[in-house]
Amino acid sequence: MGVTNVTEYEAIAKEKLPKMVYDYYASGAEDQWTLEESRNAFSRILFRPRILIDVSKIVMTTTILGFKISMPIMVAPTAMQKMAHPEGEYATARAASSAGTIMTLSSWATSSVEEAASTGPGIRFFQLYVYKDRNVVAQLVRRAERAGFKAIALTVDTPRLGRREADIKNRFTLPPFLTLKNFEGLDLGKMDEANDSGLASYVAGQIDRTLSWKDVQWLQTITKMPILVKGVITAEDTRLAIQAGAAGIIVSNHGARQLDYVPATISALEEVVKAAQGRVPVFLDGGVRRGTDVFKALALGAAGIFIGRPVVLSLAAEGEAGVRKVLQMLRDEFELTMALSGCTSLKEITRDHIVTEWDAPKARPAPRL
Repeated sequence: MGVTNVTEYEAIAKEKLPKMVYDYYASGAEDQWTLEESRNAFSRILFRPRILIDVSKIVMTTTILGFKISMPIMVAPTAMQKMAHPEGEYATARAASSAGTIMTLSSWATSSVEEAASTGPGIRFFQLYVYKDRNVVAQLVRRAERAGFKAIALTVDTPRLGRREADIKNRFTLPPFLTLKNFEGLDLGKMDEANDSGLASYVAGQIDRTLSWKDVQWLQTITKMPILVKGVITAEDTRLAIQAGAAGIIVSNHGARQLDYVPATISALEEVVKAAQGRVPVFLDGGVRRGTDVFKALALGAAGIFIGRPVVLSLAAEGEAGVRKVLQMLRDEFELTMALSGCTSLKEITRDHIVTEWDAPKARPAPRL
């Protein structure tokens, strides 16, 4: 039997990959409470499906920052994809493009912005880490813009790397035959061996801990690309992000890899959506493994979702075909969830289609035929 759902790729990837690589992709920070909660929180949101609605035609297309995509399911940035499969980010870029959706390339990709762009047409965003040397940042942003990337996803939750104990145990480092391609020419493409995590040492040496809201404003002076702030989980930071000129917000806890005991992103989403007040789109990143999860995020006000681990683990299992299959399975499941909930377009998905544990019991209006 072939793979029938996204989660089944985990076991296949675990079998195929070296332990150091699988652990790097799969693990979270410290006790991994948030990692587990990121899945569990979805399971505590239940549906209120509406029946006897004509669902013979279902439209899933949407527009993100002015770009039309086939579905509200996009590819999150995940680092060093050539550790998963020799084709790495090339395969992911092709799969996302063929699915008619957006791929976000990581700063720490093992393929450069130019290489990702060379795979052909497609809407691509670039995830940015801000290095201490701002010339490096400015150069990289310019390269992404020249290569046709359409937006920057600025990661804001990583002044230091979270404590990922699997990486410490494994003394994780980028395999010697690979480089962080975007930084190759700047002598920042290699990661040294370390007594703990080579990546944690790299971050400590290179990534700017002084990063603040004024840098979000600075970025807007060096690029025309809209800036999505990735790593917001509170109302307070949502308001500050909008004040600082963010074009959108990605609710993210960095795959539960930074601060443990933050809520699951699906639990933080509504707070952020309410604070944004419709001024900018809000996206959800983290924990999505089913089409039902996508629907729940949209019902809570997300404009779309990003998937990370499912992409890199399916890439490890089956290369480009695996990533295509993950995107197709999520699309099919989401379409079915819409049909069974009585929704024929994204705008018909409402807060009344779900019930959460934080909902107060409320009197519902009497329906009129």
